[in-house]
Amino acid sequence: MRAITSEISSRDKKLARIIAAHPLCTIGRNEKPVTHFDSLVESVISQQLAVKAAETIYLRVKKLAGGKVTPARISSITERQMREAGVSGAKFRTIQGIATAAITKEIKINSLHAIEDDEEISSQLTSLWGVGPWTVDMFMIFQLGRLDIWPTGDLGVRRGWEKIYSLSNEIAPKELEAKGEKFRPYRSIVAWYCWRALN
Repeated sequence: MRAITSEISSRDKKLARIIAAHPLCTIGRNEKPVTHFDSLVESVISQQLAVKAAETIYLRVKKLAGGKVTPARISSITERQMREAGVSGAKFRTIQGIATAAITKEIKINSLHAIEDDEEISSQLTSLWGVGPWTVDMFMIFQLGRLDIWPTGDLGVRRGWEKIYSLSNEIAPKELEAKGEKFRPYRSIVAWYCWRALN
């Protein structure tokens, strides 16, 4: 990671200042590893929510699952229970769909790390109802530790980019997509520092 951040810094002076002012990127160093299924459930819960709110709801769901988020345990939770925990009807449907796909082995969720092609992982997961690019991006960055994911659909990444480059106007995802090209194959790390810039 030190070599990667040094490489990114050599390509862009403004990013270099952000990198120098913050701790070393932690992508790929998960201190509290969880299963891929658990990570996906947490990502779905986090959609369009503040971090604290998402954490609170996730912990309620984990409690409903008896302290362990597995496909079988999640499948046994009713929609009413989930809603009382703060999960919307749409997210309940998505989470149950992921659980069903895992149980039926429609998708071998806990073997996804073995697939080298990021596009293949994205294709499999987005085939499930309610699983969109943002959820997949977060999963691939924080769970699989993939280094070249560019989550332009994430508001925090866009706001961070705007701050780093002192932009007076909001940047569109399509424009940011093009801006990220020069940082291949380390765009996940650039995104991570965009989030840090907001802090």
